[in-house]
Amino acid sequence: MPFLGEEGLARSGSERRATESAPPSADRQRASCTVAVTSTVPDDDSDEPLRFNERVTVEYGPVPSGTEEHHAWIGRYFHGSASRLPDGLDGLVAGDRAMLVLFAACDVDGRPSTVTIRSESSGNGHLGRPALPFTVGSRPEVARMLLDAANTGMREAGCAPDEPLRVTSPFVTIAEDDGSAGTPLCRIPGVTFGFGPGSRYREQVGVVDGRLQTCSVVWKAPGTPDEPAAQYVMAGDPRMAALFAGLPEGAGHGLVRTECDGRPTVFYGNVGSGLKGSGRPDDRRVFENFTESVSGRIGCGAGEGA
Repeated sequence: MPFLGEEGLARSGSERRATESAPPSADRQRASCTVAVTSTVPDDDSDEPLRFNERVTVEYGPVPSGTEEHHAWIGRYFHGSASRLPDGLDGLVAGDRAMLVLFAACDVDGRPSTVTIRSESSGNGHLGRPALPFTVGSRPEVARMLLDAANTGMREAGCAPDEPLRVTSPFVTIAEDDGSAGTPLCRIPGVTFGFGPGSRYREQVGVVDGRLQTCSVVWKAPGTPDEPAAQYVMAGDPRMAALFAGLPEGAGHGLVRTECDGRPTVFYGNVGSGLKGSGRPDDRRVFENFTESVSGRIGCGAGEGA
């Protein structure tokens, strides 16, 4: 894949380094590894070059326990740019991020463990220009990296299945790239916000099937990282739904649980500070509209929690 191959060292003065923690074990539930490439590029406006640092981080362990960190984790890995992993695996993969939910044998204190991959970049120069997000590889390449890390981590932690995980089927990719946030948001009836004039909000329609639906909204500004603005998820696979455990529940908190055809199903919505209070008629009603709309689409009546 480009980042780990010679292409990753194409810029002048490039250098690749790796740092890693101890591997996971029965007593050590978290582990991480980061590969970083530093490089320089001449700056036409300064005698000092632009310096870049691109990193790919792989992490093994349970989902974050803190509410704010947990929301951020969901926003990153249930992003609308990601495709569902094929072959019955519970996870999502994009070119710059990936997540796999591990088996119940790997749970820690009742919380599911995951393996995640994310890319990050930063840069500095005379204007402090940041580097833009970058693609680690194609979806199949990132998926292979994800499963290799998962197989190794589960083996070290003593919770690996008899046969290593692998992907052989093609990915079902999203039908479109991100676009200007519209009304209704992500084509979900009743999910409506007042974006205001000069809006830079962009929406990404993600997976839309009977057991998973994702919708992401970000604020885009030139030369800066995307700022998460809103996230809506329906998760109807038991292991995927378990990733939301521990968050405050109820429509007022943007999280309700029900059962659809006997399957635990979660409806989740989170609105960032930039859009908070912009729902029409209000943020809570927008979430309730999301729950009702997606429930109707998948043939699931509004359960007690919904």
